[in-house]
Amino acid sequence: MSLEYLKKAELTAESDSGDVRQIVQNILTDIEKGGDGTALQYAQKFDKYDGNIELTEEEIAAACAAVPQQLKDDIEFAHDNVRRFAEAQKQTISDFEYEIVPGLIAGQKSIPVTTAGCYVPGGRYSHIASAIMTVTTAKVAGCEHIVVSSPPRPEVGIAPAIIYAAHICGADKILALGGVQGVAAMAFGLFGLPKANILVGPGNQFVAEAKRILYGRVGIDMIAGPTDSLVLADSSADPMIVAADLVGQAEHGYNSPVWLVSDDRMIAEEVMRLVPGLIADLPEVNGTNATAAWRDYAEVILCSDREEMAATSDFYAPEHLTVQARDLPWWLDRLSCYGSLFLGEETTVAFGDKASGTNHVLPTSGAASYTGGLSVHKYMKIVTWQKSTREGSKRVAEATARISRLEGMEGHARTADIRLKKYFPYQEFDLSADG
Repeated sequence: MSLEYLKKAELTAESDSGDVRQIVQNILTDIEKGGDGTALQYAQKFDKYDGNIELTEEEIAAACAAVPQQLKDDIEFAHDNVRRFAEAQKQTISDFEYEIVPGLIAGQKSIPVTTAGCYVPGGRYSHIASAIMTVTTAKVAGCEHIVVSSPPRPEVGIAPAIIYAAHICGADKILALGGVQGVAAMAFGLFGLPKANILVGPGNQFVAEAKRILYGRVGIDMIAGPTDSLVLADSSADPMIVAADLVGQAEHGYNSPVWLVSDDRMIAEEVMRLVPGLIADLPEVNGTNATAAWRDYAEVILCSDREEMAATSDFYAPEHLTVQARDLPWWLDRLSCYGSLFLGEETTVAFGDKASGTNHVLPTSGAASYTGGLSVHKYMKIVTWQKSTREGSKRVAEATARISRLEGMEGHARTADIRLKKYFPYQEFDLSADG
């Protein structure tokens, strides 16, 4: 059976890819040339904010005091989960040394980057969890300087809960700057800050484009598009839970794709029947986003069996992948392309987005086919080293000299020659290209 689309997307992420590159490039160029003053001008223009750019200790303390205790407890719970998971991830990276041939020892060493720049969205929604996800992982990795930039609201500033989350998770500096100007401030080291070695965190298309342009000068977590989610459901799935999960992700934005893949027509059709009612019950802004996302970007795909379901999922390589089906171990073993996997109805994408411990900064737009999401590893440089005895270098030097000459790289060859002559002056070596 070939795939049957019970619902086909009218649009794709590329349909709305508007050319923002030149706009972003112009802003970055202006800010790099003009420095702090130009960044402030853009802040006044776009953020409509003229308060302190770098929050003082007193401002941070006041914001923290304004956060209700229950919300503080929830943020601390989420932070603790993310921290402990990141610590477990870090333990999977180990320094080691290995004797490749007698006398020649090579090794691996992991070194955290010095400065991390964490962008935390705060426009339509206050992304408290993004502060937790980005700052906590950088702290666990061992970054010396962690800078957070988040858009302030006019006459208000950054949402107090974002400030509280960034503060308790380990941010050293918090900037009230949104959009491209916030990214630029971290990348260029404005306002007396160290230049970021890596920029991480989600954001709108302007933030994503700024990171894309700056990539190479600085590291980035990934180039992100609109968030996307896929649910795999067989006949054992609860249609209401499946529908709720799809709607919960569709509210991210008008262009956030959600996909249902099933081998059961009745389940698929029932989910399609339920979704509009769940969307209608959302608050207006959320419902507007979900309505457009479901109408224009959502797909419902009917497959012949679970293998075809899994193959379809791997083809889409979703950012978030939920399995509501029998035999969860089979799915865990079979599936290979996703940003984060949620097995069984007892867990859901929102858990990972907010508080369960895994990271919510994940690859979108099919990038999960070649990369994973933000983790403690993203802040770590895995470097190598080597040392050798003179005897241990002998065979390596001979091979290096001959390979280098075959490649036409005489200078390389001579760095081997000179060592062989020094260390083994009474031996003859054939170091010509044809050996």
